[in-house]
Amino acid sequence: MHQGKLVFAQVMAHLPLSTFRRCVARYDGEHKVKSFSCLDQFYAMAFAQLTFRESLRDIEACLATQGQRLYHLGFRSPVARNTLANANAVRPWQIYADLAQHLIGIARPLYANEPIGLDLKETVYAFDATTIDLCLSVYPWAPFRSTKAAIKLHTLLDVRGSIPSFIHISDGKTHEVNVLDALTPEPGAFYLLDRGYMDFARLHALHEAPAASSSSAPSAGCASSVATRTRWTGSTRRCFAIRRSRWRSSTPSKATPPRCAAWWSGTTMASASRS
Repeated sequence: MHQGKLVFAQVMAHLPLSTFRRCVARYDGEHKVKSFSCLDQFYAMAFAQLTFRESLRDIEACLATQGQRLYHLGFRSPVARNTLANANAVRPWQIYADLAQHLIGIARPLYANEPIGLDLKETVYAFDATTIDLCLSVYPWAPFRSTKAAIKLHTLLDVRGSIPSFIHISDGKTHEVNVLDALTPEPGAFYLLDRGYMDFARLHALHEAPAASSSSAPSAGCASSVATRTRWTGSTRRCFAIRRSRWRSSTPSKATPPRCAAWWSGTTMASASRS
């Protein structure tokens, strides 16, 4: 006979229940709820995520096969497909957003000394977006193509520990570079971007902020790589180039480098730091 907790129950034991209950009370998440609590809803969605369920029916069928173990998994009521769908539709999403921020605050110090393969003590972020296809008849508010809908999930990932620090959801037609306007740079941090974020005005604004940016330029663009770091020393801002950029153009005589980063000509990092 099995002795001890099930694996899912052991994982959920790390959930700060007091914080979760405060989030539920803050947004009145269990208003007129009789049986299927917000905690049961969270457990159902967490189970679906950890076991790679693909639909509400899949979640219901998988949990139904474990009916005798639901209580030991942490559930206090059975999970029905319609009940779970209604809970996901009407209950405040801010409950889980606040809970996620609290969990991120717990997880980040645990990975503060995690090696990332670079000789850097500062925080390194990777910023990218992915397109999630949706059914147009079910999600008419997210048009993407003539026959399907989609949303874009923009995620800022802390490289140490692979912890998401910022998530923004937009419609499928929104270009990735527009989300840079909603990003608040962290002082002293480094940001890794791909070619989709090559916008000189926005990169210059990121450069002017007390942060760092690193992006791969298009092959026909101006730079092979741009990386700057800005530090605040009192009221003086000093910029250090991690990798010197090189200007490439088919018409070198008429081309002028854009003012989006620290563009140096023949200046080494050591000589620049001494100056």
